[in-house]
Parts: sequence; structure tokens; C-alpha cells
Amino acid sequence: MIDFKDIQKVYFIGIGGIGMSALARYFRFHGRAVSGYDKTETPLTRKLTEEGIPVHYEEDLSQAPQDAQLIVYTPAVPKGHKELVYYQQHNYPLMKRSEVLGLITNSSFNICVAGTHGKTTVSTMTAHLLRHSGYGCNAFLGGIAVNYNSNYWSDERNVCVVEADEYDRSFLRLSPNVAVITSMDPDHLDIYGTPEAMEEAFIEFSGKVKEGGWLLSKYSLERSADLKTPNRLTYSLNDQRADVYASNIRNLYGSYRFDVVMKDWTLKDVVLNMGGLHNIENVIVAITVAHQLGIEDEKIKAAVDAFKGVKRRFEYIVKKQADEKQEGLVFIDDYAHHPEELRALITGAKNLFPDLHCTVLFQPHLFSRTRDFAPEFAATLDMADEVILLPIYPARELPMEGVTSELILGQMKNEQKQLLGKEDLLKWVNGQLAAYVEAGKGTRKGWLLITAGAGDIDALVQPIKKSIEEKY
Repeated sequence: MIDFKDIQKVYFIGIGGIGMSALARYFRFHGRAVSGYDKTETPLTRKLTEEGIPVHYEEDLSQAPQDAQLIVYTPAVPKGHKELVYYQQHNYPLMKRSEVLGLITNSSFNICVAGTHGKTTVSTMTAHLLRHSGYGCNAFLGGIAVNYNSNYWSDERNVCVVEADEYDRSFLRLSPNVAVITSMDPDHLDIYGTPEAMEEAFIEFSGKVKEGGWLLSKYSLERSADLKTPNRLTYSLNDQRADVYASNIRNLYGSYRFDVVMKDWTLKDVVLNMGGLHNIENVIVAITVAHQLGIEDEKIKAAVDAFKGVKRRFEYIVKKQADEKQEGLVFIDDYAHHPEELRALITGAKNLFPDLHCTVLFQPHLFSRTRDFAPEFAATLDMADEVILLPIYPARELPMEGVTSELILGQMKNEQKQLLGKEDLLKWVNGQLAAYVEAGKGTRKGWLLITAGAGDIDALVQPIKKSIEEKY
């Protein structure tokens, strides 16, 4: 077995992935020489470079270090990748990201958050509550915490908050003291084959909880009775049959005030400055974990109030209230790429801003996911007033015959829909902004604009924001 104490030089293939970059930062923090490859330059890889981690973007053996003592790779890297093949053929020590994370957390107290959606926000909220309250933790996150502009941080306390990824069964390498399961909706069927096989993996994960540990799971999980951890709590947004839930929820124009209710304990007047009713449910998990760890009530409330969110999770890019000249305009960006995530996003946004015209710009992610869930995507997108679809972002996949964004578009009942490329979409947004400015107050509904998807749609966020600031 590899002893990390003997490793001085680590090379990452796919370093720009959110989970991979957290591990790269871990090794860099602990004084190791770190470098890596990724397919494309992104804001995250540029940040890694600024932090002293060199990254290159071609499959180039001359830039792949010959003296690396550990090669870390992600399953998303193609099997024929030149650098990966070279290291395999020359017997370098190779480990998947999940294997490395499993070894790092072997000897720590671990809070592991799993679920087909919600896990990034919940794990980031939990890590933030522990950090802000002074309790302390190490964090390996699947998103960028806005408060700290990072997906990794270290602390002297031997406690780790880990996003437990179900892709490639990675989360089965972890050993939780506290396990969280937010959802078990079908996804990654290219890996699991059937929804039942994926559910079985979550049930197996629940059995990984260490002796004396406990599980916190969403109240409505269909396979709840099959989960293996004997010491268990359930949570819900507002179902009073759950062990923990919210009550007295009030809308504060993009924020919420509510109470958290548990048997023999109530936390009153919690303020969450993040949109979406699903995010109240998410923060209930973080609050429950913090309470069970003995963190004081007022410190929990102060930490929740200070939470600024997660990049691309119901992230407010622009939030303009109506004035004497114009109606309100709200622009939200979100990573939602599964029908249930989209449903929570659109429902939450329309709940907060019911008087605004809701336009969703959605980029489907993966041909296989589009094929498997096209009817569900269509029905969910029909909840918006207007939808613009982008072509499918392929990520690790090759094209599939007959699978395009038209597969979703053709099943939508909403007539306010179209398919556009990125350049045409930006032109369309600029045209809409001009029309809003020309209309003025009282002659047109305000605008709720949402960009959603796990591909590269986030590259459009800043251009759209700039257009809004220039025109509106």
C-alpha cells in the first residue's frame, strides 16, 4: 500500500475536475510538488496555476513528469489517453481519485454526504458551519464555497467533511462516522445499468458507517427501510413526520427566515441568504450535524446567516429590484443537470419571484442522460414560461445516433421554446434586454433569467452579466 508520507511529487490527469482539484490542493497544502493535465483551461485551472500548481492542456508526454511518485486520475479520462497509457505501461503507482480520498480519510472522523443531487450544497454548508463556528474541519468539496473561494481547506481538528460521489461507485471507498443521503433518484445509468442497481449502491454506502456512527437521510426515500445503519435520523423541508424539519418559513425577497424543529429542540429564526426552498431542506442537514456535534445554537445561526452559497448552486448573478423606471430583473446560475434538480431550481425560483417572467437557458449534459430522461426533462422545463436549449454537452461521451437536444424540445408542451447555439443565444439575450429597456416600467413583466447545466454553459454567465449591467 502507498504511504503518502513517502510521496513528494504527485501528478493529476484531469486536474480541473472539482474533486480532483480539491485533492491537488490537499497535496500542495502538505508541501508536495503537484502538477497536472486537463482537457481545457477553466477559471478553476487558472486558479490552480495561480496557487503554484502547473497545468497543461495537451496530451504531451514531454510535459508529463517522469519522476512523479503517484499518478492520480479520474474515471472520466478516456482509457486511450496518451499520458495515462504511458504511466500504466511503465508501472507507475496509479490511483483513482476515490482511492486517494479513501486513504486520506482512513484515520479521521468523517462526515460523508451522498445523494444524486444536493450533496455539493449540503457538504459545503456543513463544512462552512463547522469552520465558521470555530469547531473546525478539513473539507473536500464538489463545489466552490463562495465564502472562501475554494473547494478544499485544512484544519488541525481531525474531522473531514467529504462529498461522497456515487459516480463509478466512488463513495463505497469511504468510511463515514456520519453519513448523509439526500436522494437516490436514478442517474449515471451508463455506470449502474438500472435504477435498482444504483439504489443498491446507496444501501451499501449506508452500511459503511463506522460502529457508533449515525445516518441522516431524507424522509421520503423510497428504499429507506433497506438502509443498513441502525442509528438513524430523517429530515424533511416541512413534513412533521421526519425527525427534523422546518416550520414558520418566511420569504425575504431571495432569502428565508424559518425555525428548525427537532424532538426536544427548536432553533428559532434562522436566516438563510440563499434562494430555493430545497436549500432550506439542505441547510437543515448541516444544522442537524452541527447540533449533534454539540455546536452552540447562536453559533449555528450566525454561521447560516453568514453563508454566501456555492458557486453555480442557485447563485445570484444579478438581483435588481423594480424601481420607478424598470421592472425587477433576477439572473440565477445553477449546475442543475438532472430532471429533479431542474424541478427544484425552477420551483424555488418561481416561488421566490412569482411576478417575474421565467426564462430557462438549459444545456443538457451527456448523450446518455438526455436519452434516459428526455421525457422528464421536457416535463420539468415546461414549468418555465420560456425555454432556450443549447446543444448537448458531451463531456466524456461520443455522440449517439438520434440523441440531440431536439429529443427534449420535441416532447415539450410549452410553445415558448427554441434551440440555439451559444453565439445566437447571447444575441437573443441582448435583444431581450433591449426590449425590456425600451418597454420601461409597467408595460412588461420583470425578468427571471436562469442558466442551468453541468457543461460549459457557465462560460456564458459573465457575458450575460456584462450585458445586463450595460443595458439594464
